[in-house]
Amino acid sequence: MTKPLRRDKLAFDDPEALQALCGTNNARLKLIERTAGVELHLRGNEITIDGDDAVEVARAALEQLYGLSRKGKALGSDDIVRAVKVLRADKGAVLGEIFGDAILTPRAGRPIAPKGLAQKRYVDAVRHGDITFGVGPAGTGKTYLAMALGVRALLDKSVRRIIITRPAVEAGEKLGFLPGTLEEKVDPYLRPLYDALHDMLDAEKIQRMMADGTIEVAPLAFMRGRTLNDSFIVLDEAQNTSPEQMKMFLTRLGFGGKAVITGDPSQSDLPRGQRSGLRDALELLDGIRGISVCRFDDGDVVRHPLVADIIRAYDARDRARQAAQGGGAGDHTGGGSAVP
Repeated sequence: MTKPLRRDKLAFDDPEALQALCGTNNARLKLIERTAGVELHLRGNEITIDGDDAVEVARAALEQLYGLSRKGKALGSDDIVRAVKVLRADKGAVLGEIFGDAILTPRAGRPIAPKGLAQKRYVDAVRHGDITFGVGPAGTGKTYLAMALGVRALLDKSVRRIIITRPAVEAGEKLGFLPGTLEEKVDPYLRPLYDALHDMLDAEKIQRMMADGTIEVAPLAFMRGRTLNDSFIVLDEAQNTSPEQMKMFLTRLGFGGKAVITGDPSQSDLPRGQRSGLRDALELLDGIRGISVCRFDDGDVVRHPLVADIIRAYDARDRARQAAQGGGAGDHTGGGSAVP
């Protein structure tokens, strides 16, 4: 038996905000239609919503997005899609509290802010905790948000320096066989972190801060033997650490410090059979007060929508292979990241 059709009607009294909500040629209304699974009809200053139970979600999205438009928030197509997804997951969610929680506003570009419920919970956990794990697939904003929070903390003088690190583990080639100095060999592994920094700060300021040690981007091996007081530390690609490396990193934290560890346990480049330090830590440290674990899934991907579909396809294949092999072998999944 099909669900009964529902109809709702909304009127909007601010023509400019309504135009911003609808977009050119009503492109944003069409996005809401497709994402929510309803039909929208614009006539004058009224929008009619036809559908089933999704009418309630579409109504909440239209009302809240219109409210953000009236306050002058620039809405992108990605904001429209995420707004519907947020309200579908939690009908009581307040979009302004999520999308309006600006962490950092670069000189060029839109403010860096959470783009969904999972990101909002993650941002709040990092702000209020000492050690936070961000765990989930590529494209969910784990590292980028952590770095933005670190820059914000540095600008607010709540920390004295930012340290961003990742293990130099690769699929295939070994560092020792690559030409150049150690710095030249590890630079490709750190390049994504530099790129993110350049999104957030002027190049001249980054160069000055790196010269005086206020910002440090370095391989994980460089952390050994240090105690990092008053520092915001980000460990990226943590699934490629060994348990010993993870222990070494976690015990670097000093007074006034904050650590964020990001990674995807299912995408390890470690040799087959070697246990991941990220997976080990998540099991060992579970329940310790002051340590938060924020988990993301493919529904939280904030890159192109196809990225989420690609991740699901690879995950489905990996699960099928593991089932065929009787549960898979040990800790390692695959031979390299499906999505870099």
